[in-house]
Amino acid sequence: MNYLSTRGDATPRTFSDILLEGLAPDGGLYLPDHYPHVDAVRLAALRRIHAEQGYAALAFEILSLYIDDIPPTDLRAICARTYTAEVFGTPEITPLKALEPGLFLEALSNGPTLAFKDMAMQLLGQLFEYELARRGETLNILGATSGDTGSAAEYAMRGKRGIRVFMLSPHGRMSAFQQAQMFSLQDANIHNIAIEGVFDDCQDIVKAVSSDLEFKRRLRIGTVNSINWARLLAQVVYYFAGYFSATASDDETVDFAVPSGNFGNVCAGHVARQMGLPIGRLIVATNENDVLDEFFRTGVYRVRGAADTHETSSPSMDISKASNFERFVFDLVGRDSARVRALFGEALATAGQFDLGGDPAFAGAAARYGFVSGRSTHADRLATIRAVFEAHGVTIDPHTADGVKVAREHRRPDVPMIVLETALPIKFAATIEEALGHPPERPPQFEGIETLPRRVRVLPADATRVKHLIVEACA
Repeated sequence: MNYLSTRGDATPRTFSDILLEGLAPDGGLYLPDHYPHVDAVRLAALRRIHAEQGYAALAFEILSLYIDDIPPTDLRAICARTYTAEVFGTPEITPLKALEPGLFLEALSNGPTLAFKDMAMQLLGQLFEYELARRGETLNILGATSGDTGSAAEYAMRGKRGIRVFMLSPHGRMSAFQQAQMFSLQDANIHNIAIEGVFDDCQDIVKAVSSDLEFKRRLRIGTVNSINWARLLAQVVYYFAGYFSATASDDETVDFAVPSGNFGNVCAGHVARQMGLPIGRLIVATNENDVLDEFFRTGVYRVRGAADTHETSSPSMDISKASNFERFVFDLVGRDSARVRALFGEALATAGQFDLGGDPAFAGAAARYGFVSGRSTHADRLATIRAVFEAHGVTIDPHTADGVKVAREHRRPDVPMIVLETALPIKFAATIEEALGHPPERPPQFEGIETLPRRVRVLPADATRVKHLIVEACA
């Protein structure tokens, strides 16, 4: 399996090559040169493996379709070390919870930082350590977070040999719990940088630094954001697990509703569907920052500036420039890299938007790729949190509430609907208390986390300043 760039660089690269790369040299995102097809026989075999051997064995089977340069015995061991009941709280790893007949929550937030990002980040930490040891190299990870990616990356990488983490976050825009999770870490290889701006400013800095190829190679810069293919690949696994848990046979179809800001989580569903997993619809649920909903309704992809990016009660989705969206558009336009380069490298840079509404490819997108969308507001989140609690005794976080709200709008008779849970409610206690009148349950290991000493630097939204800090830390 070789990997190519969405913007045209077709230099053959293996999985291990791109694992440590992040962005391609031409500024594009890596994708496999094809999606392996899972036929009916293979799907049935995967179902048996999931039922009899568990999530780690399923992960190995799916990852093996994309990773042929890590010996199978090593890759199997990496999966077995990653997906354990000790790390994820349950032998099922991603148990399914029925809210009502045909409507499920897939629990993805039982990992160390209580967010779905742990599902991929724990694997990434193992893969990074393995590959760096194999090469005798070190890596400086530069990432951006709107809330959950940062803590998941830092908890996965803390203490790992040969790895430093430099994590950018929007100053004052994460919940108190999210800030405490990150900033309370005192590990020498973890560096928190609060940027005076919004998440998109942080993401732009990561891309700017990654685009400076001389600096990137000299300082050994890698990334853990979902622009890293390995992270997105890890997320493909839980779509298969959710499907198997919700169905009894492989001739059934399911729909998935996915709270989405940066398009990474739902892009993994797109990959699973392209592989042949029987997904009918992929339902993109946004908050008030509805750039993705606008695209799937109209064909217009219009990024917003910082002044037009709303600060909401589902802050991890306060994103107006969806990095992973380029991967889907690459498939949408027939893998035409020149077209993608014109859209993302030129039209967005000059006009801040592009319009595919009149393109025949967009006209057939819903039928061909299964995407539909919707948006949710603060009032919707409160009402949904309250309704789910009153009807089912289950407390959901605000992002999951966005997913449930939009899922209900798109439910189809006799088609199971799986909503991907994104975080545990304690990460957004203020909103839960507003909705229910009482705070959510707090896991014992996080008692008093907000009062711990903090280690964080505040910087302006300036890539040069961030580069200087990296150089100082590596000296």
